[in-house]
Amino acid sequence: MNDSPRILIVGPSWIGDMVMAQGLFKTLRRRLPQARIDVLAPDVTASLVARMPEIDAAVPLNIAHREFAWGARRRAAHALRGRYDQAIVMQRSAKAALVPWLAGIPQRTGYRGELRYGLINDVRTLDATRYPRKVEHYALLGLEHEGDALGEVELPRLSIDEQRRSALTASLALDRDRPAVGFAPGAAYGGAKQWPATHFARLAEALDARGIAVWIFGSAADRDLAAGIAAAAPRHGMNLCERTSLVDIADLASLTHAFVGNDTGVMHLAAATAPRVLAIYGATHPDYAPPLAPAEARFWLGLACAPCRERVCPLGHNACMRDIPVADVMHACLNPEARALPSLHYAAGRAAPPSAATEEPAP
Repeated sequence: MNDSPRILIVGPSWIGDMVMAQGLFKTLRRRLPQARIDVLAPDVTASLVARMPEIDAAVPLNIAHREFAWGARRRAAHALRGRYDQAIVMQRSAKAALVPWLAGIPQRTGYRGELRYGLINDVRTLDATRYPRKVEHYALLGLEHEGDALGEVELPRLSIDEQRRSALTASLALDRDRPAVGFAPGAAYGGAKQWPATHFARLAEALDARGIAVWIFGSAADRDLAAGIAAAAPRHGMNLCERTSLVDIADLASLTHAFVGNDTGVMHLAAATAPRVLAIYGATHPDYAPPLAPAEARFWLGLACAPCRERVCPLGHNACMRDIPVADVMHACLNPEARALPSLHYAAGRAAPPSAATEEPAP
């Protein structure tokens, strides 16, 4: 391949995956600084690509998750014909590989997947034992040859629009004079990945009692959940659900002292700008897709039934999330050096605590 190839990446539809995909983008840009690198993605995740300096442009393809949409894919392929030398297909499905194949892109790189013989002609084999993290799985696709050493994957870092951020804080009446902790309490995937709303509310109450603001992020589906949590923090709780776009969340998360969330896209989005992220895991393994923030902590009980990867707890108790104590998460919020907590699976990096206080009120 020449030093200035034209590369099209078929990007993921999920928010968290697009954030983790930046490891691939950085790997490519470092190896091929003169390349033209574009990302094919739906509008919702394409908005994040604009905050990634490694990418030249986002190419919109608005097809719903699991939708085949043969006509839309064929039209997109026709528009892209002759424009690229290589395509990198991040997903393993056959339909994800259709546009590059239909567009006649000569080199089509991807992992072995469902019924993709011929659609992918540069087939890579994943060594998940050597590279266990999802961010590594994506970054490996940016190497020139299978078997090349990956090296350290750079953390995702979205650029911040400071002017937009200032306008947001003013329009949302956010208090910049006090420390803030961000919350991502939703779980679009299913309840098995959700720390109980009552736990988030107790954490919000304890932070509010200390004079620490709580900024709650989410979608329309999280409206009532966030309202209940904000009500538990009557002085400094802010329900920002439906009031912020994805890039707004990225900008505002950069102002938080810590960000607490379930294993969701919003948590991973916050990790790309926030100084410190505390992530709560149950049905998924915390080492597969950890928060890729400069400082992070993962809570996980490692029960015998976990990780089940189910949307709803098959045993009906959701103990893997329910039994992670509010006190542990609160202590970690206030003490970045905390390590000896029963539910703390892993912690790394350092960040300033939300306040100078060392004792916490009982949540």
